[in-house]
Amino acid sequence: MRVMFFAAVVAAIWTTAAPAQSYPTKPITLVVPFAAGGPSDIVGRILAERMKTPLGQPIIVENIGGAAGSIGVGRVARAPADGYTLLLGIWGTNVVNGAIYDLPYHVMNDFAPIGMLAVNPSIIVSKKDIPADDLKGLIAWLKANPDKASQGTSGVGSAGHVAGAFLQSMTGTRFQFVPYRGLAPAMQDLVAGQIDMMIDIPASSLPQLRDGRIKAYAITAPARLASAPDIPTVDEAGLPGLYVSVWYALWAPKGTPPDIIAKLNAALVETLAEPAVQQRFTDLGLDIPPRAQQTPDFLAAHHRAEIEKWWPIIKAAGIRAQ
Repeated sequence: MRVMFFAAVVAAIWTTAAPAQSYPTKPITLVVPFAAGGPSDIVGRILAERMKTPLGQPIIVENIGGAAGSIGVGRVARAPADGYTLLLGIWGTNVVNGAIYDLPYHVMNDFAPIGMLAVNPSIIVSKKDIPADDLKGLIAWLKANPDKASQGTSGVGSAGHVAGAFLQSMTGTRFQFVPYRGLAPAMQDLVAGQIDMMIDIPASSLPQLRDGRIKAYAITAPARLASAPDIPTVDEAGLPGLYVSVWYALWAPKGTPPDIIAKLNAALVETLAEPAVQQRFTDLGLDIPPRAQQTPDFLAAHHRAEIEKWWPIIKAAGIRAQ
C-alpha cells in the first residue's frame, strides 16, 4: 500500500509539473487591446518577434480593440491560466480603466504580472504663439486666463486628459478639455492654433517640435528623455512631481503557474537586453526600465502604487467613461 501511495503521489506531482517543464509546446497568443498600427500594437509586434526565440514558439499578436482597451483585457482575464494567452497592457488599460469603467474584472487582482516593458513619459506642449517660453511662464499664463485656454486630448480618460487634471490640481489652474478621436487630429489642431496645448506622447509631438511648429515645456518624468535630451524635466522646469507616464507591461491570467511566469519573464528580460529592440524602443520615445524593474514583483508593486496614486486623482476630477 505504501508503494502504491508513493507512486500515486509521484504521478500527481509529475502531472502538475510537466506542463510548466515543457512549456511552451504550441504558439502563444499576445492580446493587444487596441487596433493594429497604434503604439501598443507596434510594441507588441516588436516583443512578439524577439520573444519567440528564447521561448521556441511563435507569438501571435491578436488585436482586440474597443472600450478603451477593456474588451481585449477582459478576453485575457477569462482565458485559461496556462501561459498561452498573454496581455500587453498599458497604464490606461490596467490603471485608469479601473477608475472610469464598471468592469467585469479587476484590473490588478485578475492578472499575474510578468514584467515591465517600457515607460513613455509625456511632453507638455503648446501652439507656437502662446506667450510663454518655459513651464513657469505657461502656468502663469494659464492662471491669468482662467477657463479660456484649451487642452486637446485623445478622449475621456486618456493619458493627456488625466495628466491635464493632475496639472490643474497641482497648479490651481482652470482650462477646458477638448476630446478628439485620437492624437493625430488633436495635434493637427494644435499646429493650426485651434487649441492651446496638449500633454502628449513623444512619438506624436517630437516630429512637430523638430519642425518648429509647436513649443515644448517639460517632460513629465524625473529623467530627461533619451530621444529628446534638450527638453527639461518637470522638476527642472519648476513643477516637481508632475510625473505622468504611459507604461507598458506583460501579464498573464490570474493563476498562471509560477514556473511559466518565470519562463516568460526570462524571455522578456532577454528581449529587452537586445540592442536592436532597445533602438526600436528609443525611436518610439520609449525608455526601457532598468533590469531590477523588469521583475514580476516590481510590476506588481508598481501597479499597486499607480492605482493608489491615480484613482483618487481621477475620481476627484470627475472623470468617467461616457
